[in-house]
Amino acid sequence: MKNRSMDRRDFLKRCAASVASIGALSYQKLFSGKKNGFDAKGLPTRILGKTGVSIPLVVIGGGSRFCAVQEPEKSVEILNYGLDHGFYYWDTGHDYVFGNVVSEERYGLVLKDRRKEVFLATKIQKRSYEEAMRDLEESLRRLQTDRLDLLQVHNVQSLEDVDKICARDGILKALLKAKDEKITRFIGYSGHRSAEAMIALADRFDFDTMLIALNHYSERIGDFEKQAIPAAAGKKMGVLVIKVIRPREKVESLSPEELVRYALSLPYVNAAVIGTDSLEVLKKNIEIVKNFKPMNQEEMQKIRVDLQPFFEGEEIPWMRPDYSDGSPA
Repeated sequence: MKNRSMDRRDFLKRCAASVASIGALSYQKLFSGKKNGFDAKGLPTRILGKTGVSIPLVVIGGGSRFCAVQEPEKSVEILNYGLDHGFYYWDTGHDYVFGNVVSEERYGLVLKDRRKEVFLATKIQKRSYEEAMRDLEESLRRLQTDRLDLLQVHNVQSLEDVDKICARDGILKALLKAKDEKITRFIGYSGHRSAEAMIALADRFDFDTMLIALNHYSERIGDFEKQAIPAAAGKKMGVLVIKVIRPREKVESLSPEELVRYALSLPYVNAAVIGTDSLEVLKKNIEIVKNFKPMNQEEMQKIRVDLQPFFEGEEIPWMRPDYSDGSPA
């Protein structure tokens, strides 16, 4: 265990040294200028909270849907096409492993050549400092990079979980170390179970972003739209939403276009992370962003009414209390 800890420290030191070797001026150039160094290819963008980074309205999600693409060549085609058409924000996670497909490894196939063009975000679910540092090391190796743009605590579940995250030897310590050593520029967290926990974590520390499941809530754990999202925005955090299209699993009359527009029309939401499993889906999302117009209040209310059957259901796997992103669903 001691040798592994030493190896991990050496590895992360090399990552930090690699970033430092870019030089202060070059580092600023890398992340400055129009679109903060990224190219939206003319697509509309929004500022990701206090990060100051302009991001496209849709983020490429690397979860179960992306991992459903079995052929590495098709994954690479999707990622390159997205980047070539303005989708430069890519989200993944250490635990996004489905069958024989490891999301971060698929990203790495493109990042090894195009890292400077991508705003890269990943997540770690372990709660102890040592485990989180080990997973961070593995994530960097898989991604074939020495730096991240955003490192997130994955799957915040409860007030007890918040205590674990913020413990003396908890994962927050690992995130702060990574940020201090410039292995990541920003830190944040994700969750899909408890609005109360999401708000509590925002109160405990000055995070940069919150990634929250939009279409999953229960009154006993709070309202994500009306409570958690405004709370994060009140602290100038960037707000991203997930599970945007999942209601179609139960309410087939809802179209993906309507659900994406609804999500992007909510106050304080900067972007939606959408699982991308084909070029067809990617091209449709690009068109949605290119032609995006916010819904009016009448349109928003209609969607809310149509969503009620979904909100009342509990049989969908990812809505169960024991679900965790990175598990089959």
